[in-house]
Amino acid sequence: MSGTDSTSDALSAMEPTDRVLAGLAGLAADAPPALLDRIAARRVRVDGPLEDLRVAFTDRGVAFVRAGMDEREFAGAFRQRFARPLLPADAPPAGLVPALRSGRLGDLPLDLRGLSAFEAAVLRAAAAIPRGQTRPYAWVARLAGRPKAVRAVGSALGRNPVPLLIPCHRVTRSDGSLGEYVFGEAAKERLLRAEDVDVDEVEGLARRGVRLVGSDTTGIVCFPTCADARRIAPSHRRGFRDLAAARAAGYRPCRHCRPDGPQESPESPAV
Repeated sequence: MSGTDSTSDALSAMEPTDRVLAGLAGLAADAPPALLDRIAARRVRVDGPLEDLRVAFTDRGVAFVRAGMDEREFAGAFRQRFARPLLPADAPPAGLVPALRSGRLGDLPLDLRGLSAFEAAVLRAAAAIPRGQTRPYAWVARLAGRPKAVRAVGSALGRNPVPLLIPCHRVTRSDGSLGEYVFGEAAKERLLRAEDVDVDEVEGLARRGVRLVGSDTTGIVCFPTCADARRIAPSHRRGFRDLAAARAAGYRPCRHCRPDGPQESPESPAV
């Protein structure tokens, strides 16, 4: 067997991403960075709201975020989802660290190719939840255009490739309790407290079956974490188990947090 044949056989036995890297390594000159960035993703460890935070990004934007993993675990998790080589980066992409610190995506681009239309709609809806506020799965389902797909929303958020940047930690169970999270319930609580969500109050209301809070001076009812709900004086607060009960008492839904359901899908971020 010739040397050329043995090399060809060895390449054939490799995973597709390994073959790409091996082929590039065999070039007479280094591949231009622009070419590498079009076929490979870059990885970087960054400081953020959770420990051991690692991010992968492509020429189109941030594609994968995970916490609590070492470099090998992160590479393995990335490989399970993406058919791209993963190479080290010299620095994080511009805007990433501010986005992680602020909890606001801003102009940071995301590369979320490969999502289904429904998954993309769910992530757009989750991205519309303001910092320091929460919304139930049913709210996200309505905004995503599938009001009956509440369980499917939970599954889609569980597969969110860029948690923290798409804030799925702000989505709660329909009964108002915090619920599960890709990085664990303790991390979810920690993130919400860092955004000044009164987690103790939220959980206490959920235990009492209170899902909405209204003001008896304005006649408006909100989700408990809505900025308007936080301004209601304790003596004027009234709790309701659902919107039907609030309406029966003469209250109308808040036009900011929209407990009656969002009216149209948000335009950004593009996913």
